[in-house]
Amino acid sequence: MNAEQKAANTSPEKVRLHAIVQGYVQGVGFRMFVVDAAQRLGVVGWVRNRWDESVEVTAEGRRADLERLLEELYDGPRAAHVDSVEAEWLPASGEYHQFWITQTY
Repeated sequence: MNAEQKAANTSPEKVRLHAIVQGYVQGVGFRMFVVDAAQRLGVVGWVRNRWDESVEVTAEGRRADLERLLEELYDGPRAAHVDSVEAEWLPASGEYHQFWITQTY
């Protein structure tokens, strides 16, 4: 990645959302639901199951798009039941170029 691309990926308009979703969120298609939403919204990052049965999401993009993703995390897919979402807003790093499912942590 050249300097211009990196600057575009870390522009002040872009931020990072880190979220932990608690509830009945594993084994119900939650990760694929997040991938579909992230791709539709044009944000990049990853989603994974955690050993404590929660789902973790790290995404970067425009704040408005990430706020919409956060709303979708509260809803989840039809088979899920979301009890809580812990969200943290951070500066974007520009290190992601797509959205994917990564290994359980």
